[in-house]
Amino acid sequence: MATRLPEANESLWLLTASPVIWAAHFLLCYGTAAVWCAKVVGLGGPLDSARIAIGVYTALALAAIGAIGWNGHHRHSFGQANLPHDDDTPEDRHRFLGFATLLLSALSAVAVVYAAIVAVFVRSCY
Repeated sequence: MATRLPEANESLWLLTASPVIWAAHFLLCYGTAAVWCAKVVGLGGPLDSARIAIGVYTALALAAIGAIGWNGHHRHSFGQANLPHDDDTPEDRHRFLGFATLLLSALSAVAVVYAAIVAVFVRSCY
């Protein structure tokens, strides 16, 4: 008897969600800093408020990526199977997509941290 997998009515969009969140975070961070420096404080001005906004963007992005990664881990841990998950079965495809989602989420989280760390070290507009 075949196991009914929960993704029967889902698509691959969850796989791409973490990199899309990273890209949006990257654009928001650098867009905020650029507008802040160009229009608000000018050259040499402090980045204090922009740094707070970047911190909020980073917290939200990491929370969303963490939730997606948790979902991927949950999918990867489906059932009682041993590694590697390379059989041509619906269960192993389910586990593979979960593992790919988990790995993309981890990579996206690292990218979010690297994009935001600039705000830690740069204190003013150059």
